[in-house]
Amino acid sequence: MSVSPLIAEGLRKTFQSAGRTVTALDGLSFAMVPGGGVTGLIGPDGAGKTTLMRLAAGLLVPDAGRIHCIGLDATRESLAVQAAVGYMPQRFGLYEDLTVQENLELYADLQGLPPAERGARYARLAEMTGLGPFVGRLAGRLSGGMKQKLGLACTLVRPPRLLLLDEPTVGVDPVSRRELWAIVYRLVDEEGLAVLLSTAYLDEAERCSDVILLDRGRLVDQGPPGAFSAPLRGRTFLVRGADASARRALQARLAAHPGVLDAVLQGEAVRIVTTEAVAPDRLASGIEATCEAVSPRFEDGFVARLKDAGAPGELELPRVDALRRTPGDAIEVEGLTKRFDGFTAVDALTFAVHAGEIFGLLGANGAGKTTTFRMLCGLLPASAGRLRVAGVDLRHAAAEARGRIGYMSQRFSLYGNLSVRQNLEFFARTYGLRGARVRERLAWAFAAFELAELADAEAGALPLGYRQRLAMAAALLHEPDILFLDEPTSGVDPLARREFWGRIYALAEGGVTVLVTTHFMEEAEYCDRLVIMAAGALLAIGTPSEVKAQAARDGTPAPTMEEAFIRLIERREAA
Repeated sequence: MSVSPLIAEGLRKTFQSAGRTVTALDGLSFAMVPGGGVTGLIGPDGAGKTTLMRLAAGLLVPDAGRIHCIGLDATRESLAVQAAVGYMPQRFGLYEDLTVQENLELYADLQGLPPAERGARYARLAEMTGLGPFVGRLAGRLSGGMKQKLGLACTLVRPPRLLLLDEPTVGVDPVSRRELWAIVYRLVDEEGLAVLLSTAYLDEAERCSDVILLDRGRLVDQGPPGAFSAPLRGRTFLVRGADASARRALQARLAAHPGVLDAVLQGEAVRIVTTEAVAPDRLASGIEATCEAVSPRFEDGFVARLKDAGAPGELELPRVDALRRTPGDAIEVEGLTKRFDGFTAVDALTFAVHAGEIFGLLGANGAGKTTTFRMLCGLLPASAGRLRVAGVDLRHAAAEARGRIGYMSQRFSLYGNLSVRQNLEFFARTYGLRGARVRERLAWAFAAFELAELADAEAGALPLGYRQRLAMAAALLHEPDILFLDEPTSGVDPLARREFWGRIYALAEGGVTVLVTTHFMEEAEYCDRLVIMAAGALLAIGTPSEVKAQAARDGTPAPTMEEAFIRLIERREAA
């Protein structure tokens, strides 16, 4: 009889942070399904996923309870567990000043792989990941997708009996995500490997054979993905308004409906989950819209389970005052080019962003998005081209333009050893606010982002969703005309992403122009228009529907945004 590769019994783990006791796991019990396959580990921020992974890998000791990993007590036999289990942490655990080969050698030494076995294993990993041509390159010079593959290869230098992957696809593009999943499936099929994979992407959880859902350190549910969505049959619908350009207003109206549990944009429609089965014509009553019943998906089940378990509801978003609205186009880019030592990172980009628009900037890792972003923010000079932001020519008045924009970076750019209040005070003064104005804007930030109770907590100890709130509050303190968001929801759970985008919609309604980069393709659907970049050049531009139409072909006349993204990238590479 097969034995479960991971069993938790009454696990409890707490941490001390800023004088507070934080409970990461609270009496957690479960068992992975015996045999090989991929088990998904999901839950909102602060659910305890990373703590569980570290306990399973023998890197932490529980306060109470037991955890058995591949038949070993992970607390009393931690060294044996570490020798038999592969653990890939968030951010991949690489040494960026070492080459690909040197990283592999280091992990082989740490894992005790005999020298006689290394050549064959390296060759197998190179063939599996496609890293063979890059063994001499510094890890820090790899793209995000290649770092992801190297992190996995280092974890697999010695073939493990159980593979623990902690959000391995965060911050990488859909092409790289697909490639990682191909590697994982191959390991499962060819080596019979058992995998526990935590993820913020619910479409990835839907690919797993079994899913474990945590919330606030407790088990909410466990089962195959279909078991999460099946109870919602008759409760999921697509609602289409008569005016597709007013879809955000329709989404807000539906979200406020007492019989609606969840409402998100999906293409030109709004996808809703109702509290109970209801006839479509009843939902559309009083609204100029059509309502179509659709099959439930895993994400619908995820949201419903958490709300049934008492997860925090959606915030009532504060009114955002209309700000100085730039007439015409808020951003004008013509022939924008950036070269580094003969390498062209951005190649003659031309596009415009309209005032009050939510504009998406998409592309594969290494496409030039971040370089473009930094030039638009005035943080990096262009090599050539014309660039106007908020009506200001960045070549001649970059400081003036920076005073009218807010910037939220991919890693949030917060000072982890400062409190929430100290971070806000620092950014307020950086933006030139003084005296009573600082006090006024800090009061606004504490109220609008529900940060008052955490004012004295260290920013670095906050859950990811709260760090995201703090970073956004800091970027808005000076009431900018234009907000730049560089992968702001990377690694954040679906409920926090819904809250975040509700704030973005409110800002856009208040006249703020928003430019956002993202690897979540469903978020690209939330944009008014978007561009897709590849190798520094513009590949596609238009509304989400127009971009998807560019990727349509026989057999798939209506591709999803992710399918369209991958198809456009592959079409360019094949040209």
